[in-house]
Order: sequence, then C-alpha cells, then structure tokens
Amino acid sequence: MTTHPPGSDPAAPSAPSLSSPARRSVLRGSLAVSTGLALGGAGLAAPAFALSGRPEGRWGVQTGDVTAHAGLVWVRSDRPVRMIVETSATESFRRVRRHHGPLLGADTDFTGTTLLRGLPSGEQIHYRVVLADPDDPRRTSEPLLGTFRTAPERRRDGVRFLWSGDIAGQGWGINPDIGGFRAFEAMRRLDPDFFLCSGDTVYADGPLQPSVTLPDGRIWRNVVTLEKAKVAETLDEYRGNFRYNLLDHNVRAFNAQVPTVTQWDDHEVRNNWYPGQILDDARYAEKDVDVLAARASRAFSEYFPVSTLRAGTGGAAGAEGRMHRVVRYGPLLDVFVLDMRSYRNANSPGRQADDTTGILGAEQLDWLKRELVRSRAVWKVLAADMPIGLVVPDGATAFEAIAQGDPGAPLGRELQIAELLRFIKHRRVTGTVWLTADVHYTSAQHYAPERAAFQDFAPFWEFVSGPLAAGGFPANKLDGTFGPERVFVRAPERANVSPMESPQYFGEVDIDGGSGDLTVRLRGDDDSVLFTKTLRPGLVGQ
Repeated sequence: MTTHPPGSDPAAPSAPSLSSPARRSVLRGSLAVSTGLALGGAGLAAPAFALSGRPEGRWGVQTGDVTAHAGLVWVRSDRPVRMIVETSATESFRRVRRHHGPLLGADTDFTGTTLLRGLPSGEQIHYRVVLADPDDPRRTSEPLLGTFRTAPERRRDGVRFLWSGDIAGQGWGINPDIGGFRAFEAMRRLDPDFFLCSGDTVYADGPLQPSVTLPDGRIWRNVVTLEKAKVAETLDEYRGNFRYNLLDHNVRAFNAQVPTVTQWDDHEVRNNWYPGQILDDARYAEKDVDVLAARASRAFSEYFPVSTLRAGTGGAAGAEGRMHRVVRYGPLLDVFVLDMRSYRNANSPGRQADDTTGILGAEQLDWLKRELVRSRAVWKVLAADMPIGLVVPDGATAFEAIAQGDPGAPLGRELQIAELLRFIKHRRVTGTVWLTADVHYTSAQHYAPERAAFQDFAPFWEFVSGPLAAGGFPANKLDGTFGPERVFVRAPERANVSPMESPQYFGEVDIDGGSGDLTVRLRGDDDSVLFTKTLRPGLVGQ
C-alpha cells in the first residue's frame, strides 16, 4: 500500500479461546505453555539470560512449507538452548520419534527451525518442542505443543487452505479491547490444511501510537513495544517487528494448529521499496534500501519457517536464501510462491517498450516457466504478492505493481507478464489460478483476451483478499491491457478504515478430491461468505 497512516504499539495479550475442532484437540490442554502466558511488550523484547529457572518459549511454535513427508518446525527461546522436537501419531505421545534441532543463540535472535523428515502422508502429526539448557540437559522447558496435517498422496483426500495478508498495518496494531487479531481466530476455527500468507506480514515502516481517535469518536488502543515506536532500520528493530505479531494470542494459537506458506512484499522492509533505491525520508538515518532489505530478510528468515531461506544468511535474495519456491501439496496442488520485490526494477511511469527485468527479474521468470511445465498437479496456484490488472500508484507519476493505467498494448512490467501468460497458453499449462492480497480489500477479477489489448493468452482468474489486521482501502482502478472484469468487490469507501469499523478479509480454496473442482470463497472475519466461484479442472482457460 502507498499510504502510511498514524501508528500504534502493543500491551499484553489475554489467554486464547481454545474451542478448536476435534482433530486439533491435542492443543486444548497444552497451549497454556505456548499461548496462555501473560506477555507484556517489554518482557518479550529480548531474552532474559536468567540462569535460574527453566527455559521458556513464550512466542509459541509454528510449522511451515509442509509437504507429504516433511515440514519445518519453528520456535524462539528466552535464552541459549538446544531445540528438540518429538513427533507422534497420537496426542497422547505414547510413541514418539525424536528430532534433534539446532542450538539457538544470539546469532539468530534465539530462533530456530528443525526439519522433520520421513513423515507419513495425509496424516495428522502431533509434535512437542522442548528447549534444553546446553550446559545442563536436565533443565528443560515445558513442552510446547502443536499439530499439523501432512499433504496427501492420494487425490481423493482433497485439499483446503486459506490465504490473506497485511498484518498490523496503517497504525492498527493489537487492540486488546476487541480481542486482538480476531481474523486469526476465525481462520483457526475453519481448520484448514495450511495458510498462504501473501505478504506484508509486518509493517516495519509503520510506527504505532498508544491510541488513535476514530472518526466516530471511539478510541482505538494499541499494544506498544519499543521496536514499534519508530521505523525499523537496525536488525534488532526488524526482529522486534516480527516478534510483535507473536504477542497476539490469536496468532500464537493459529500458528500452533495451522502450517503456513509465507511470502513477503514491501512492508517487511519499507513502503514500495525496490532494489537500489536511495531514500529521501527524514525518518531514516540509513538511506540505502539494499542495506535495510538485507536486515529485514535476515529477520524474516529467523521468524518464519521457510524451506528456501536460512536464518542468518542476511540476503534479500540469492541461491542460498531465496523467497520464491514451489510448495508441492499432493497430486491436486502446487503452490508457486513468487517474489515480486527482490528482483524488480525501479518504480516508474511504466511506459518502457522493452523491459526484461520487470517485476520478477529474468532469472525468476525462467524458473517459473520451468516449474510450471514440470508440474503434474491438477491446480497451480500462483501466489503473487501484488495484483496483475489493478492500478497501484507510487506517488504522482510512478507505479508500484504491474499495471500503469494505460489500457493499451503491454508496456513496462506488463511485458514480462504478457510473456508469462503467452507461455502458459502455448505450452497448454492448465489449472493456473492467481491469489494475492496487498490492496486491503477483497475482490475477484476474470481476465479474458476478448476484452484485452493483449490477446495471446488463455482466460484466468485472480482473487484478492485482505487485510487480516490493517486498514481497509477503496477499490483500485482496473487496467484494460489484459482484459480484467471485476466480478465481485467488497471495499470501504474511504481510505484507512480501522478493523473496528470494517471487516477484515481472507480467502478459502477448497479442492474436491473426487471431481477435482476448485472452489474459491471470499470470507469476512465474521464467518460470512461474501463470494463463491467454482472452477473445473483440466481446462486451458475458463
């Protein structure tokens, strides 16, 4: 988003509601350790290094990039420890398999991930993380419990997942008066197989204020931490932004029950950034965005379990630490996680007649083409951190996304998308669906060549859903280059509507194991279904 409203910061979350479905019942008696503690903002800012007592993992647990036989488990400790993970087929942990994880220390902000291999496919996995004092293995934490389902190997099992993005943005942080980030509890109750987080996982450029007066006179209260009092510049300040969301009991309970596939967009670093940018912003002492992006990328790799990132590598992109990847979730689904941030060219009016860099970079585009052709999944979700045909300005003359408001033949970044769409058509790659967030409302766009200036592509759908915990914004204009038609939209009429005034949004994708049909539902955080569309498998375009 291009708007930065006033900000706010965190206090102490309350205990979670644990009315989870039956298959998640393992957590009902156990989340007191990982999610039920009274956590003050200052108390979570940094490990205490107390030598007495037991280690603690007050930030909960997470799992990420789960496939049929593997998954990553994440934890953070309050001191140096050895991470140990035990898995079991039952919540009683009568029989366990032990996975020895890394030593957690200051170099990764006391975070770490353990790769679980050799898991059974299509099964509920129960796990517990124990943090052991490396100098006294008898001194261990209380077990931190979680659960997740591995991807199926049988098509008939079906797949169901959720997606959204945009968390703690535009000045709207954790508000204890409304129960914190309520959309996470609404998503948890739906018990999905996994959650696709489509970027803007934090707002590192969005300081928070303790309170904000709403247009109707009500007061919004934010939980506040030291790192959320200014824009993030140092590695520790970026780390503090990622810790912030874990103050919320809804987030911790959700993380303990639902695996994530996480990508980033701009606000993990700063609004509308691109490689090579030099800032003209008095709030920043560090003006080189590449320096900021390296610090943010390192913090991101420390706080999310992502299979292609290693905590501590410190790079925004590269062979040893890239964001883009394919998460293969059984025969029905491959998720192509795109990175529209690390390789893009500078934001501009977007009228170039020749643009090989575009928004993906030439190397990532080649990778995407190869992986799409290799994919044997029925459905291929293109997880984009920005929309295709929605016009997203950056200032008076530049543009932040792909579209630039000219409905004619492709120019600028549109050239790269045209190349990709042409490739998908001519190689007869079926089952592509685009999912994104970013614009802070929910909508469904259908793209068709008969409505477009560029016509060498097969029809496809793009679904938008968000924010999860941020300001709502009016709908963006459409660019006619690829022929989008807005079939559905739900958006506020004014900019930066608080979560107290407008619903938060997420999407649901349900792939039927029998027919292979893919159904998209756009949902509000009040459990409402706002729009439904079902797509049939095996068609080149629909």
